[in-house]
Amino acid sequence: MEIAEIEPGGDELLARTLLSLQRAAYAVEASIIGDDRIPPLHETLDGLRATPLRWLGAFDDGRRLVGAIAWSEDHAEVDIDRLVVDPASHRQGVGRALVREVLALAGHRRTIVATGRANLPARALYESFGFVPAGESEVIPRLWIARYVRHPSPIE
Repeated sequence: MEIAEIEPGGDELLARTLLSLQRAAYAVEASIIGDDRIPPLHETLDGLRATPLRWLGAFDDGRRLVGAIAWSEDHAEVDIDRLVVDPASHRQGVGRALVREVLALAGHRRTIVATGRANLPARALYESFGFVPAGESEVIPRLWIARYVRHPSPIE
């Protein structure tokens, strides 16, 4: 697997591939949490291309996009906005590799992330990297998210 920076805003074919992957990944989360009102599940191509995020893509040996992670950042904090993995590539370390890369880029900055409260696989992934619960909120009626924060240790 190769991980590389991607720019869906400037590449329509990549954006279409990413949008398809994103919809498939969020459809799995929707099934897990019992709610399909996850905003990225319904994002348009233009919306995805216009989102001001940094992206990394994970590519298999055939150069097929199998996962992606997007985040925003400032001098003090990195906010993981989305993590998507092709359902056919679940449990193969794609999500773990992408999160590891963003944490390396975060350096000594605080990192935050949110996921569906009932999405236990995602929660376990983030907790395995030292993220700790930072609260829950109902973002729209009956759609709950769990927020996490990770403070890097002084030796990182």
